Amino acid sequence: MINKIILGDCLDEMGSIEKGSIDLIYLDPPFFTERKHKLKNRERTKEFSFDDTWGSDKGYAQFLKERIELMKHLLKEEGSIFVHCDKSGEHIVRAILDNVFGAENFQSEIIWSYKRWSNSKKGLLPSHQNIYFYSKSKKFKFNSIYTSYSETTNIDQILQRRTRDEHNKSIYDRDSDGNIKHGDKKKGVPLSDVWDIPYLNPKAKERVGYPTQKPVLLLEQIIQLVTNEGDIVLDPFCGSGTTCVAAMLLGRQYIGIDKSDEAVELSKARIGNPIKTESNLLKKGRDSYLNADKEALSLLNGLQFNPVQRNKGIDAILVEQFDNAPILVRVQKDQESIDEAASLLAKAMKTKKSKKSFLIQTQLNTGLFNSPPNFEGMILLDSPALQIKRANKALHSDEFSAALQIRR
Repeated sequence: MINKIILGDCLDEMGSIEKGSIDLIYLDPPFFTERKHKLKNRERTKEFSFDDTWGSDKGYAQFLKERIELMKHLLKEEGSIFVHCDKSGEHIVRAILDNVFGAENFQSEIIWSYKRWSNSKKGLLPSHQNIYFYSKSKKFKFNSIYTSYSETTNIDQILQRRTRDEHNKSIYDRDSDGNIKHGDKKKGVPLSDVWDIPYLNPKAKERVGYPTQKPVLLLEQIIQLVTNEGDIVLDPFCGSGTTCVAAMLLGRQYIGIDKSDEAVELSKARIGNPIKTESNLLKKGRDSYLNADKEALSLLNGLQFNPVQRNKGIDAILVEQFDNAPILVRVQKDQESIDEAASLLAKAMKTKKSKKSFLIQTQLNTGLFNSPPNFEGMILLDSPALQIKRANKALHSDEFSAALQIRR
């Protein structure tokens, strides 16, 4: 059964797996959302779906409990289980895991945090899911992962050793002469239980159109935490096969089970052609995406607007709309003619289906015959500084005319 995707109910199929042979079980079971999930693939040629309606929490709890009880017997003594859920059923999942594995073997509640656009109903926008991490015993395998220090971390906290005084307060450690002791080799900050891993965007090459598909990066982090190369990873609700793909890419063995023919077919296809979307957000950091022109946005103080990042044609989008379409704003940049700025904004209006926009001119026109740009729906405004420049220019022009009259 190793390195196989199996069609069937995991309640039946797990009986064929040797007890005490699995290093990690990750499951992303139905979330108790009480609805049927549907989604089409990128080409719109195939629809994937699964039913998550139960009628009562008792039916859902029974379904999970009898399967998780079997999973415990499959784990090695040093094995671990990670159960993915959200606010719909987390209270049920936690109670079952405490009952089956024991509260003493609870290790972490991992918060997978991400940002998604949504027209949320009244209330806070859901932007995280929960992953419960339990071990089979206290002998569980664990590989520490380290992350970078915070930007606000003082360099002394990295270089100098710390100890505790008689009041149990953390202080810098000193030798008998009062000199600060250097700290041991620092690998970084141990991975926390809040994971900021981007959700798969609609254009990601990795996305296959399966409802609830998780990113390979998320599963890789789980697998790296508690397994080594050659270990066996089981996903009894494998869906689109992300766990199996991640395990294979990391040199682990895998077993995937799902009762959907379409899911099994899709998982096998992904194993044959594994694709992982690298996250530039994780590599470069969120700050690398914050390139909105702060000087330009300062001209919009007093307005309600959303700054736009990484766009040549738009600096901001007003909160208020015009004729059910977005109102775009662009500010003329240094070394840019007003015609160039207008052309970029006009192009953005076309692609974003905008019917009204504002172009803020910041520099005087050069040349003798320059006329203001004229695009439908685009309103040209002078920045405050440009208004002063024009007034000052007119003032000096009037003074020059007056001086000529005096000489005559």
